[in-house]
Amino acid sequence: MIPLKTVLILSTLDTKREETRYLKYKFKEIEVLPLLMDLSMRGKEKSRAELTPSQVASAGGSTIEEINNSKERSTITNIIIDGATKIAKDLYDAGKIDGIMAIGGSTGSLMATDVMRALPFGIPKLMISSTAALPGLSTKYIGTSDILLFHSVIEIAGVTDMLSNVMDRACYAMKGMIKYVANPLSSENKKTIAMTMLGPCEQCASSVRAALEKKGYQVTGFSAAGVGDRAMEKMISQGFFHGVIDLAPGGVGEHYFGYMRDGGPHRLESAGQKGIPQIISTCSVNHMTPARSKYKKEFHERRKYDLDRFRTWLRLSTDELKTVAHEFARKLNGATAPVKLIIPLKGWSSVDTKGGPTYDPDEDLVFVESLRAELDPGIEIIEVDANMEDPDFSEQVIQSALELF
Repeated sequence: MIPLKTVLILSTLDTKREETRYLKYKFKEIEVLPLLMDLSMRGKEKSRAELTPSQVASAGGSTIEEINNSKERSTITNIIIDGATKIAKDLYDAGKIDGIMAIGGSTGSLMATDVMRALPFGIPKLMISSTAALPGLSTKYIGTSDILLFHSVIEIAGVTDMLSNVMDRACYAMKGMIKYVANPLSSENKKTIAMTMLGPCEQCASSVRAALEKKGYQVTGFSAAGVGDRAMEKMISQGFFHGVIDLAPGGVGEHYFGYMRDGGPHRLESAGQKGIPQIISTCSVNHMTPARSKYKKEFHERRKYDLDRFRTWLRLSTDELKTVAHEFARKLNGATAPVKLIIPLKGWSSVDTKGGPTYDPDEDLVFVESLRAELDPGIEIIEVDANMEDPDFSEQVIQSALELF
């Protein structure tokens, strides 16, 4: 007999007891084992969850009595989140849960999705939320994770026919995900490559991906617009990839200066720490994207390229290029696996071509020479007499990938 799959349910029984009970019964009806974790912070009744608030508080380094008596809402909320996260990760690592699901309003959704984001890509995560459509909240709920937001539309208050319809659909969706979809971490493929992509280097990325796929590699792309960068770094640290081709690491400088494509504080670090080889190039590194509402006066005098009516790339100054080079060296010098930097000498993207408003290969060399001066001698810099979007450049990336991976 095939064992039933198990779903971890996160809820607050002090406010969602009736609705959570319905979810548990529905899962049992469709032959899925529910495992309930109660995140209540003010419950007076004894919890009937398999994982009680007392256990959650203890895992978070406190007691339920301290939680109940505290008036510091933000503090006790963080304790409950920390405890729930630890329990959920332990359950996942032990192979005891196949999916995670939650139900709640704004506070419940924020707490539950914090826990979900701690679990790796691939395990089904479903949040039934009455506030999924509120401006700004959905991005907070999802972050860089693969959480499925199920907007209940109606308030989660009483098991009406409409709400039971919402919960029924969510339960069947979860059953389908845990029954029919394999977890990518269970794959035996040893040729998985992460690659950053961006519109101005799309031709290069497409050529590299196609060539490597012919050789049996799986290449997963990430849009290097900020959120995608962060997601890639997190997934690298979780062990999803065996190599990285970072064509567009502009998020390093964007984080340093606080601009729109901010790749986060760990940009360009995870592969080196994980000990997997990486190829780095320079698409968008010589440009910045500050929000127009935050332009400094001198930004209006910068050389610029309008990608579209929403996005403008401004050329970095030579001092800024030196600063970004220093950040690259600081991050890459700690790598515990081979690193190759491949630099195109005739422009770093399709935006960056001869005759273009920001094209300046001489200034680009300031970055290259600053980087060369600070990098560990074991890190190779390869210069290619081509634009990044030229076939010769793509060929160099492909050749280096086949050598490293």
